Amino acid sequence: MAEIFQPNNNKLTIFCGPCVIESLEQLQRIAAGLEFLHKRDDCELYFKASFDKANRTSLESYRGPGLDKGLKMLESIKRDFGYKLITDIHESHQAAPLAEVVDVVQIPAFLCRQTDLIVAVAKTKAQINIKKGQFMNPKDMRYSALKAIKSRGGTEASYLESSKYGVCLTERGSSFGYGNLVVDMRSLVIMREFAPVIFDVTHSVQMPGMGGGKSSGDSSFAPYLARAAAAVGVDGFFIETHYDPANALSDGANMIALEKLPTLFDEIFAIRNALNAR
Repeated sequence: MAEIFQPNNNKLTIFCGPCVIESLEQLQRIAAGLEFLHKRDDCELYFKASFDKANRTSLESYRGPGLDKGLKMLESIKRDFGYKLITDIHESHQAAPLAEVVDVVQIPAFLCRQTDLIVAVAKTKAQINIKKGQFMNPKDMRYSALKAIKSRGGTEASYLESSKYGVCLTERGSSFGYGNLVVDMRSLVIMREFAPVIFDVTHSVQMPGMGGGKSSGDSSFAPYLARAAAAVGVDGFFIETHYDPANALSDGANMIALEKLPTLFDEIFAIRNALNAR
């Protein structure tokens, strides 16, 4: 099993793509728009899309094409574009088929303490990204990481142990009253003591349940938070994107438009390079 993060290679990990699979044509169009990242030698791109959004606010909300159809579409993106893949898991029985197609299996924030789910993924060859729950103390994410590490024969949740066993953690904001999130940048530093850390730019500006039966958000704040996280220092970024966010079937309100990504990443890399040059 390859390491998800190799701290000495100085590459930034990028998880990027649409929130949910809407169609194969949608995936292809977004994948084509991300080729500028795939060509960079200072980052590692993982194309992200969910085959099922199992935690939507309303029963009527669009969820996706499902496991079988979704994996076939993701597999075609890997074949046609040469991208590595990341997608969410919701139930333990999905771990084995997911690991046959995707490179990283993501534990959703609401499920970050689900032991059986984490262990099921750890028993596969896939790397694991565990998103910090909006309700979690960042210090306690050590134990979620340890569930995966120990299931793979590890014993200590240090930064190097976590990367060795293909485990990383993602910050995506914390509940701040009802229907709002706030990012405590200290959590990036705290969690990075025992695991590589990804910053989820777009879910951090989400407003859960504030869209009349669905989540809303304010994407205008996303670039500011991305630049702030780059200045703090992280191992990678998670960004959801769409060519038409206003008409996306999930989380469009907090997405960054595909056409705006090159400028944002230029800023992120400029900040990172300035830090590394010190």
